[in-house]
Amino acid sequence: MATTSHTPPTAPGAQPPLGLRERKKLRTRIAIRKATYRLIAEQGYDATTIEQIAEAAEVSPSTVFRYFATKEDIVLTDEYDPIMEASLRSRPADEPPLVSVRLMMVETLSSFIVTDNEELRQRTRLMVEVPAIRARMTETMSDTAKVLAQVLADRTGRGADDLKIRIFVAAVLGALREVTLYWGEQGQTGDLVAMINEALDTLEGGLLL
Repeated sequence: MATTSHTPPTAPGAQPPLGLRERKKLRTRIAIRKATYRLIAEQGYDATTIEQIAEAAEVSPSTVFRYFATKEDIVLTDEYDPIMEASLRSRPADEPPLVSVRLMMVETLSSFIVTDNEELRQRTRLMVEVPAIRARMTETMSDTAKVLAQVLADRTGRGADDLKIRIFVAAVLGALREVTLYWGEQGQTGDLVAMINEALDTLEGGLLL
């Protein structure tokens, strides 16, 4: 993230401040990611190696792999899952789930645009241009799905593996994925937050012809 700070963004109901060890880990993750984006901007995705990333981030290649299993994960991983979880948990328990999720997604995305806009744009370009990143995105979104499913399960009294919970979360994250790709394919023009709202309107009201 070109403008990423050394602490994750905050949201209503956010988790307590990180301890020293967690802050050091966060700084290392961010350093690796910033180095990766810088190298990719300079020489392209395929030409950028883990060894180069490690040297630019001033860590060892084994440290890079300790934090990120693949190069694709460096591009796709961020610190927003805990923020999304905290935001969703802060919503009223009797609020319709889609309303809560909509407000959480808009809040989180708006924060991302303000604090990490350049990384968002570079990540989206890579999602569109690099098939390996698109393929890996589906796998990494499963971690976010588990987080959101657990929050909704706690709210509704259902199990996190309940079929309706899984379908709801999959539909919401699928909408987010398609909007992000569409925005990237269209040259990142248009209001991304408005597109998210439009996508969730479609989920709520169906495909009206």
